Amino acid sequence: MDNQNTLTNRQGHPITDNQNVRTVGDRGPTTLENYDFLEKISHFDRERVPDRVVHARGAGAHGYFEAYGKVGEEPIAKYTRAKLFQEAGKQTPVFVRFSTVVGGGHSPETLRDPRGFAVKFYTEDGNWDLVGNNLKIFFIRDPMKFPDMVHSFKPDPVNNLPDPERMMDFLSGTPEATHMVTFLFSPWGIPANYRQMQGSGVNTYKWVNQDGQAMLIKYHWEPLKQGIKNLLQREANQIQSGNYNHATQDLYEAIAQGDYPEWELCVQMMTDDEHPELDFDPLDPTKLWDPKQFPFLPVGKMVLNKNADNYFAEVEQVAFGTGVLVDGLDFSDDKLLQGRTFSYSDTQRHRVGTNYLQLPINAPKNHVATNQRDGQMEYKVDAGPNQNPHVNYEPSTLGGLQEAAQSGKEHAPHYDASLVRQKLARTNDFAQAGATYRAFDDVERGELVANLVDALSICKPHIQSKMVEYFTQADPDYGKRVKEGLENAKRTGQEHTSTAAADQAKKQLEHMGHTSDRY
Repeated sequence: MDNQNTLTNRQGHPITDNQNVRTVGDRGPTTLENYDFLEKISHFDRERVPDRVVHARGAGAHGYFEAYGKVGEEPIAKYTRAKLFQEAGKQTPVFVRFSTVVGGGHSPETLRDPRGFAVKFYTEDGNWDLVGNNLKIFFIRDPMKFPDMVHSFKPDPVNNLPDPERMMDFLSGTPEATHMVTFLFSPWGIPANYRQMQGSGVNTYKWVNQDGQAMLIKYHWEPLKQGIKNLLQREANQIQSGNYNHATQDLYEAIAQGDYPEWELCVQMMTDDEHPELDFDPLDPTKLWDPKQFPFLPVGKMVLNKNADNYFAEVEQVAFGTGVLVDGLDFSDDKLLQGRTFSYSDTQRHRVGTNYLQLPINAPKNHVATNQRDGQMEYKVDAGPNQNPHVNYEPSTLGGLQEAAQSGKEHAPHYDASLVRQKLARTNDFAQAGATYRAFDDVERGELVANLVDALSICKPHIQSKMVEYFTQADPDYGKRVKEGLENAKRTGQEHTSTAAADQAKKQLEHMGHTSDRY
């Protein structure tokens, strides 16, 4: 290979497309033979031991989910046969882990960062994990880009120092991130604590009813009695100067004092088709579904009423996966969701161990009987009560386990498309970012622009220009204000060669705040 700068995989094969996984059509399911993606994400999953690669800093608690038995005013059985939702008042035990994303296990909880919001439901049909974030969208839509995204957000691999220019360099080549950047650098960049933040599944899922009919679904957690609160920049600075565990402490003390936080689980529903009337693809995780067109419909509430007995055994070792679904819940063809589904479980086996599901915090509370045996730290055999101990395979006529009966008609989507590597046809990367900018109040817009200017002021001119171009496409006033801010920063000596400006920009990158509840 003549060009030594050509990107390759670890086998030395040149990579011709590092942006898209291979799918059936531009919006169809991914395929298992995505070798370059599987190799890339498998290596990424193993880059850090023993901390999580992302979401290392976290807090958690036990509680319960109480179903309403309906979705909006309709019986929920019309849309899903998942048992935990069917009966009004039915309670399902849960464990929730909140987290920051980029920082290490002891990083301050005031850093500007999305927040993880992961819920494990211990249902009668086994575990269901709803793994999401506080913000309702994400930076990217294709999982091929996930390792590169996280690498750019993490400290420099040479000096281990945070460097906003690396992050902005990646974002300047990722136009679909403009909407998420608008939220992250606005007053929504730092929730005041874990109790007073929203949660979202981010990805598009499906509900399946008894007849095998499916609906596209978005999940949202909305705080009930505690409300929503974010921090102003100066408030975040003040808190961090005296306490970098403030969110963990707030959650623990509230529950210990009997002030149990509550969230209502709402869903947005859409028919399972391409929706050509929309100017974006509903499977795109960088997009919001307009709540006026697809309203938030409450389906139940969650209460957290018990702290963990041991942080390491529960909060640290709890293991989630986007593929952990129960009957009546299903995947969509959201590419990012399908990539995450491989990555999460692969990471847990690497980080916690082959038998991580035997740990009490991860073990289902219903009957478990499997032919999967052995591996590191195996200490029990999950077998049926009448299973022949010599039989660890299926099918068998010698007393082995048998397949379960189907509880309803299986959902069977149909595909007729070529296997390709390409992005979604309807990207529309800037319209929603502009709408969000215009929906902000004056304080929020001012904070957004100031924080972007501080972060971009240390970046090279071509990175600044590209980001200003994106903001301008989102909204002319948005781009104009960031451009003027950068020009003013240059005139006042805050150029990218200034060490003082670099330090300040790093701080601004990690902090933010304000209070609002509109999104």
